[in-house]
Formats: sequence, structure tokens, C-alpha cells
Amino acid sequence: MNNLNFKMLINGELHSSAKTFDVINPDNEAVIAQVPDIDATQVEMALSAANASFASWSTTAVEVREQLILKYADILEQHKEEIIDILIAETGKPLDNAEYDFGMLVTCLRYFVEEVKRIEQPVIVDPSGRFHHYVQRQALGVVVGYLAWNFPLLNLGYKLGPALASGCTSIIKPSQTTPLATLRCAELALEAGFPAGVVNIITSNDYDVTNPLLTSDIPSLFTMIGSTQSGIRAMKTACTSVKHFSVELGGNAPVVVYDDAEVKKAAQNIVDLKFGNSGQVCVSPNRCFVHESVYQDFLAHAKAHAEGINLQAGRGEGRQMGPLSSARERSRIIGLIESAAADGARITLGGEIPASHPKGFYLQPTIVADVNQNMALASNEIFGPVLPVIPFGDNDDVIAMANDSEYGLAAYVYTTNLKRGLQAANQIQAGSVCVNEVHYGVHLPHGGLKQSGVGKDCSQYSLQEYLTNKRVSVLIND
Repeated sequence: MNNLNFKMLINGELHSSAKTFDVINPDNEAVIAQVPDIDATQVEMALSAANASFASWSTTAVEVREQLILKYADILEQHKEEIIDILIAETGKPLDNAEYDFGMLVTCLRYFVEEVKRIEQPVIVDPSGRFHHYVQRQALGVVVGYLAWNFPLLNLGYKLGPALASGCTSIIKPSQTTPLATLRCAELALEAGFPAGVVNIITSNDYDVTNPLLTSDIPSLFTMIGSTQSGIRAMKTACTSVKHFSVELGGNAPVVVYDDAEVKKAAQNIVDLKFGNSGQVCVSPNRCFVHESVYQDFLAHAKAHAEGINLQAGRGEGRQMGPLSSARERSRIIGLIESAAADGARITLGGEIPASHPKGFYLQPTIVADVNQNMALASNEIFGPVLPVIPFGDNDDVIAMANDSEYGLAAYVYTTNLKRGLQAANQIQAGSVCVNEVHYGVHLPHGGLKQSGVGKDCSQYSLQEYLTNKRVSVLIND
């Protein structure tokens, strides 16, 4: 780890810079690396390189692109243990979470290059019989992607997979909090043999320097994963020319546990998702509505299951949960817990910095009962290991309660009544609804409604955002 010299990939070459910034290990608060802080000249170099390489890459046969992409996926897997060690060091993830994060990168690369072969180019019937009309799908152009820090390599796969498969060229900027594993993957892209300029991965701690990536008229698509506030600012900045946007933003996912749910299974399922990645997941359960008739049972099962979580990064035994990303994030979340308690909520588990971990940004798995929708804990995205539980009764419109948010990314429903489950899924305003079990995958569209973003990651619907819909009409019968 200490022997690695992290550099950016620009126009087929590795670049350092005059300025650097520190990357902190959240498990022990140590500075583990300095990475390049890109300068203005290098930003322009990346834009020019991506633009120049687009003409040839976009017209490269799919089978040739496939060979390079699959070779890249194989090279990444050959370096899996090394990359996972880097990922653990910069994120504080437990091993199983880091393996999932890495695995999604290679899965996305392989999925999208296969999916692009199945993109339809439909023929449109001409009523007069004089023309042959069809829709041609072609690569959109240069893609600029900003990634979030919580799943560095999964997020890279979500953006680089469809860009490479479609024939787009890209400039990817990982989060300044967790750039290391992504930079190592950039270095390995050189071994795969991608033409210069097709893949550019840069790092920065200064948005004023990187804003030309947004304001330039070279990019055709800006895509990102991040908070709603960050997405709005970025899209405003980018509106200097006509561009496509695909942004997955904030969430405040509701869970509805009906009186006929399998309560123990629901509680364990929700706890596993809530405390996975220390709650730093955009689709994490954020407002857990539980029918009053099963409310106490749910709390008991949830507490018992959460008590079995061990606080530890990297390799360890049992169910593990790592630290938060920073001291500032931990302080913000503790403030939400304390505010809810002051307003009458009841902390049934956790809520404090663990005495067992004086170093690192750890917070105990926390369950807060008797929450109401007016509390900041319920109205704000928590992005941490805190499960707020809200009781509801037969006279409450729980669907309206679930929809009472500016966000609409994900939702969860637990019931043994199929009709009730389907009705809830139909009425809840969210980009995805899981009934009775949490399930996500690269083949399933992922994205939000309302202030949770526009466009999709994963699935054929994501790939389509990297392609044009060009209508072609050919006169065939005078």
C-alpha cells in the first residue's frame, strides 16, 4: 500500500501534479496517501483527449470493444486482493462489503458489453410505402462522470461500463474522499490496451479547477452519484450548452411493515440493509413505518439482530460494520439522534461513539423508536447507521406517510397479502420498490423520482442514455 504512487490517467498516460491532497483511513484516522490535485491545464488535456478519441472509439466494432473490455475485467480480477486491500484502507469497509464493491465493477463491465449487443434498432412502418424508416443507435459522445465515495468501484462500474460498451469516451472523477482504488484501476486500464483518451480518470479537491469539465461544450452527457444539493449545483454549472443528464441523487427510503408481515424476517432484512456499509447507502431504509400491532415485536427482533454486529474494518469474524467516512459526518448524525431524543424519540440501541474504538470514525448501530415525521431524523437523509422506527395505525394513511418526502429513490414493503403488496408498490412514489425482500442487481434499473434524480444506472435503460436515437429514412419507392 505504502509503495504505490497514485497517478491520474489522461490521454493514455499516467500523470502526477504539482499539488496533492491527503486521503485518510477512517478506521484509524491515518493519512495513507497523497494523490494528485489536477491543474487547469490537465483538465483541458483530458477534455481534448476524450474528444479526439471519440471519433475512432465510437466507430470501433463492438466485438473489438468487447475484447478490450473483457481483457480489462480479467486484469482487474488478477489484481483483486491488492485492489480490495486499497479499498479497505480508504473506506474502512469490512471484507465482504469491499468484495461486493469490487465485484460490481467487473460485473458491470461484462454485463454492459454483452447488453450492447441486444440494443434494438427498430424499423418504423411507412404508411405510404415509399420509405424505409429505422432508428439508429450510436454513441452519444464524451461522458463526464462524478462518483460518490461510499461505493467507489461499484460507482465506477455504473459509469464506465455503459460508456465503454456504447462507444463513448469518458472523464471520470472519483470522490476526493476515496480515490485510491479507482486510480489503481485506472493504471490497470493501460494494461488492457484501450486507445489513448478513451478512459480518463482524474482526481481533484477543488471544484473551481474542475468546473470546465461541466462548462465545456465538449461533453455530451454529465452523470453523477451524490447528494441532491451537489447534483443541482453541478447541473446548474453545466447548463452552458445543451447536455444530457443522468444523476442518481439523495434518498429517504421508507419501509412499510404491515400487521400481517413476517415480522422477524422483516426486522432482520431491514437491519442487514440499514447497517450495511455503516448506513452509507443511497437506498438505505431511512423511515421505518411499523403497524402498531407488531411494533414492539419488530423493535425486539431488530434490536436483537443489530446487537450481533461487530465494529471492525477489513477482515474479521461474524457480521461486521465499519466506520463512517469522517468525523464531520459522525458529528452530523449524532446531532440528528440527539435532536430526535430531545423531541421525545427513544433510543433503544446505540446512539454513541463506542468506547472500544477511540480511533476511527465509528458510531454504534443505532435504533430510535417513537420517531415522528416532523423530526429531522425522519425528514433528512441520514446516511449513517441509524434506524428510525415510526408506529402507524389502521386510521393512518401509511402510503401518504411514505410519500411525504421530496425524495423518491427506493422503498420497501413487508406483507403476506399479495394484493396489499402490489397496491403499495403501485402507489409509493419511488424509482424502485422491493416487496418482502431487498434485491438489487446490474440487470435491474436503478434511479429515482422527484428530487432523487433523473435517468437510470444499471440495466438496458442505463445503456440507452449513452446512445442516440437517430431516425433514418430512405426513399425506396418513387
